[in-house]
Amino acid sequence: MNSLGIDKAPAETRVVVAMSGGVDSSVAAAMLKREGYDVVGITLQLYDYGMTVGKKGACCAGQDIYDARRVADQIDIPHYVLDYESRFKQSVMDDFVDTYLKGETPIPCVRCNQTVKFKDLLDQARELGADCMATGHYAQRVVGADGKAQMLRGADHGRDQSYFLFATTQEQLDFLRFPLGTKPKTETRAIADDLGLPVADKPDSQDICFVPTGGYAKVVETLRPGAVRPGEIVHVDGTIMGRHDGVIHYTVGQRRGLGIGGRKGDGGDEADPLYVVRVDPIANQVIVGPRAALARDRVMVREVNWLGTAAIGVPMPVFVKLRSAQQPALAVLMLLGDGKATLDLEQPQFGISPGQAAVFYDGERMLGGGWISGTDQRRQPVAA
Repeated sequence: MNSLGIDKAPAETRVVVAMSGGVDSSVAAAMLKREGYDVVGITLQLYDYGMTVGKKGACCAGQDIYDARRVADQIDIPHYVLDYESRFKQSVMDDFVDTYLKGETPIPCVRCNQTVKFKDLLDQARELGADCMATGHYAQRVVGADGKAQMLRGADHGRDQSYFLFATTQEQLDFLRFPLGTKPKTETRAIADDLGLPVADKPDSQDICFVPTGGYAKVVETLRPGAVRPGEIVHVDGTIMGRHDGVIHYTVGQRRGLGIGGRKGDGGDEADPLYVVRVDPIANQVIVGPRAALARDRVMVREVNWLGTAAIGVPMPVFVKLRSAQQPALAVLMLLGDGKATLDLEQPQFGISPGQAAVFYDGERMLGGGWISGTDQRRQPVAA
């Protein structure tokens, strides 16, 4: 059994590596090549990269395709660039735009993994005769006592990317490998430097790949001209506080950029800050209020993906992450069937946004997750 858990010699084991042109996937490919595996690199062209020419840190753009090819040439592996623009636009970009127009906050990286990378690309890897496909994600894959693959959080919790992989199916996970899952990012960069890879000092991507400047509103307006309309900003008590230029500019929990100032509290001279409490695309309103109005302890989830055997209708204690950078919080999960679930949080959370992901954990093991469809408050917070 080789280091990838496949009963073949490394030289007889073909591994397709998804190469984005960044340091992580480049090191994954180089490590596997160094171990003697039959490595094939594939890079996806996902969108018209004219908008990102010269912009570093945006995956799958022109410079990144060039960087992936340079790495492949240096480590002496075949490298292919596949044009997935139409699939990416339909599965990821259109969903991104429509989610914003519904008053929700999307995570396009999850949709990309769920559709293009772990579906279409994985199918392509099989067609190339691969025994498995490797990526540069910071997540761990282990085999349980039942012989099925399990996903664990990355050993470096500061870099853990299991949150973005919640939609991975059992069949996909059985085929996937994550060579960097046990490493901290500092070690990855040290390996890149030791091997002299041309991307050793390349900065990490910080932006959504097709929105390299952070101006996602322009993308929405380009793909859905005329869909963005001005409307009212309304306080939770019904008072009209001001105007907005489109609900796409706001997300639940947002404080900055409201343009309406605060509101004086009881008996105080200083204005209390206001937050976005809810976005109503039907009424075309942004509802704001004090931080206390953000408290929610029940979360409704749709499109649940579950790894392992699901116990429908049985309350289950879990840890849940409601944002990628959030620490896991205690909750009771109830799988309802038909891809739906509810989460009752032990402590209220603030700024839970529909469209984001709720990802469930049992300790280090990632159990699955789904998309947040709504929130509620089961009990009123106890007054201080």
